[in-house]
Amino acid sequence: MLGLVMTVQPEDSDGAAETLSAVSLLRDLPEQGLVRGQVGTVVESLDEATALVEFSDDAGRPYAIVPCPRDALLVLRTVPHAA
Repeated sequence: MLGLVMTVQPEDSDGAAETLSAVSLLRDLPEQGLVRGQVGTVVESLDEATALVEFSDDAGRPYAIVPCPRDALLVLRTVPHAA
Protein backbone atom coordinates (compact mmCIF):
# COMPACT_ATOMS: atom_id res chain seq x y z
CA MET A 1 0.00 0.00 0.00
CA LEU A 2 1.30 3.42 -0.92
CA GLY A 3 1.05 6.20 1.62
CA LEU A 4 1.05 9.92 1.11
CA VAL A 5 4.01 11.70 2.61
CA MET A 6 3.80 15.44 3.10
CA THR A 7 7.09 17.31 3.19
CA VAL A 8 7.41 20.79 4.59
CA GLN A 9 10.15 22.87 3.04
CA PRO A 10 12.04 24.82 5.74
CA GLU A 11 11.55 28.39 4.56
CA ASP A 12 9.40 31.29 5.57
CA SER A 13 6.49 32.67 3.54
CA ASP A 14 8.67 34.94 1.38
CA GLY A 15 11.00 32.09 0.38
CA ALA A 16 13.94 33.13 2.58
CA ALA A 17 16.30 30.42 3.78
CA GLU A 18 15.50 29.11 7.24
CA THR A 19 17.24 26.52 9.42
CA LEU A 20 17.82 23.24 7.51
CA SER A 21 17.13 24.80 4.11
CA ALA A 22 19.30 23.45 1.31
CA VAL A 23 20.86 26.45 -0.41
CA SER A 24 23.20 27.28 -3.26
CA LEU A 25 25.53 30.27 -3.49
CA LEU A 26 24.51 32.89 -6.05
CA ARG A 27 27.95 34.49 -6.10
CA ASP A 28 31.55 33.80 -5.15
CA LEU A 29 32.55 34.42 -1.54
CA PRO A 30 36.35 34.52 -2.01
CA GLU A 31 37.02 35.59 1.58
CA GLN A 32 35.40 32.29 2.63
CA GLY A 33 37.02 30.21 -0.12
CA LEU A 34 33.63 29.46 -1.70
CA VAL A 35 32.39 29.85 -5.27
CA ARG A 36 29.03 30.36 -6.97
CA GLY A 37 26.96 27.17 -7.17
CA GLN A 38 28.31 25.43 -4.09
CA VAL A 39 25.53 23.76 -2.10
CA GLY A 40 25.14 23.91 1.66
CA THR A 41 22.65 23.68 4.52
CA VAL A 42 21.55 26.55 6.74
CA VAL A 43 22.40 25.51 10.30
CA GLU A 44 21.55 28.74 12.12
CA SER A 45 19.98 32.12 11.51
CA LEU A 46 22.46 34.72 12.75
CA ASP A 47 20.31 37.76 11.97
CA GLU A 48 17.97 39.05 9.28
CA ALA A 49 20.86 39.55 6.83
CA THR A 50 23.09 36.54 7.62
CA ALA A 51 22.78 32.77 7.95
CA LEU A 52 25.37 30.24 9.12
CA VAL A 53 25.75 27.68 6.33
CA GLU A 54 27.51 24.31 6.42
CA PHE A 55 29.10 23.09 3.19
CA SER A 56 29.86 19.34 3.01
CA ASP A 57 31.47 17.00 0.51
CA ASP A 58 29.71 14.01 -1.10
CA ALA A 59 30.60 11.85 1.93
CA GLY A 60 28.92 14.32 4.28
CA ARG A 61 32.15 15.69 5.75
CA PRO A 62 31.89 19.44 6.34
CA TYR A 63 34.61 21.50 4.68
CA ALA A 64 33.29 24.95 5.61
CA ILE A 65 30.86 26.39 8.14
CA VAL A 66 30.59 30.09 7.42
CA PRO A 67 28.28 33.08 7.81
CA CYS A 68 26.75 33.92 4.43
CA PRO A 69 24.73 36.95 3.39
CA ARG A 70 21.14 35.85 2.79
CA ASP A 71 21.08 37.73 -0.52
CA ALA A 72 23.84 35.39 -1.73
CA LEU A 73 21.69 32.28 -1.12
CA LEU A 74 19.16 30.54 -3.33
CA VAL A 75 16.81 28.13 -1.53
CA LEU A 76 16.75 24.80 -3.37
CA ARG A 77 13.31 23.23 -3.68
CA THR A 78 12.72 19.50 -3.72
CA VAL A 79 8.93 19.60 -3.60
CA PRO A 80 6.45 21.46 -5.82
CA HIS A 81 5.88 25.08 -4.81
CA ALA A 82 3.09 27.27 -6.15
CA ALA A 83 4.27 30.31 -8.11
